[in-house]
Amino acid sequence: MGVILSEDFLKVKRVPERAVSDRDQLFQILDAGKIIHIGFVDDNHPVVIPLAYVRDGERILLHGSTGSRLFRTLAAGAQLCATVTLLDGIVAARSAFNSSMNYRSVLIFGKATLLSDEYKDEALEKFTNNLIPERWQEVRKMTNKEKAATMVLSVPLETISGKVRVGGPADEEDSDLELPIWAGHIPIISVYGEPIAAENLSDDIDVPQSIKNMK
Repeated sequence: MGVILSEDFLKVKRVPERAVSDRDQLFQILDAGKIIHIGFVDDNHPVVIPLAYVRDGERILLHGSTGSRLFRTLAAGAQLCATVTLLDGIVAARSAFNSSMNYRSVLIFGKATLLSDEYKDEALEKFTNNLIPERWQEVRKMTNKEKAATMVLSVPLETISGKVRVGGPADEEDSDLELPIWAGHIPIISVYGEPIAAENLSDDIDVPQSIKNMK
C-alpha cells in the first residue's frame, strides 16, 4: 500500500511551476526510464540503490535476488522513496547561478509487496521486453532454479509527484541579457549504437529482429 503523506509534503515548493500532477504525463516519464533509485533506511542508515524497473499499470515492478539484503528489507515492509530522472539537456546561462539542466523526474513514496509465484513469469517477461521489446520470445526461458532465486516486488503508484524543466536559460533581465556571453541549451539525445556480438558467438548467428528494431 502507499504511504499516506500530506498534500503540503508532496507540493513542489522550489519553482512550483515545474510541478507535474497529470498521471498520464507522470506515467510517460516512468515509461521512458530504465533505472530507478530506491531510497530506504537500513539499520538506521540511509541507503540509495539503483535498480532496473518496469511500470505495470498502476504499479512498478522491481526484481532482484532472494538473497539481496535490499529486497528482503523491502519485502518486510520498509518504507521507500523511489526516484526516476531523465536528463534532457544542459542549460548554459549568462551566469553560473542561472545555469541549469533540463530534466523530467518522478518521486514515488510507498511500500513494496512480494509478488506471488503465480505472477512471476508474467512479471519477468515484462522486465525482459522493457529492456528489449519482443526479446522474451527469442531467449531461453528461466529455469525453476533461476526463478526460485529471483524475487519480484510491486510498488503501487498511489503517492507520486513529478517535476519537469524545459527550454532555455532564465537570465536576469535587468542585468545579464546585454552581456556578450553565449546562452542557450544543449539537448542530450540518447541513441542505441550498432550491436556488438559476444566474442564466443558463432558467426552463423544473425542479429535478431528484436535488436534490429531498437535502431
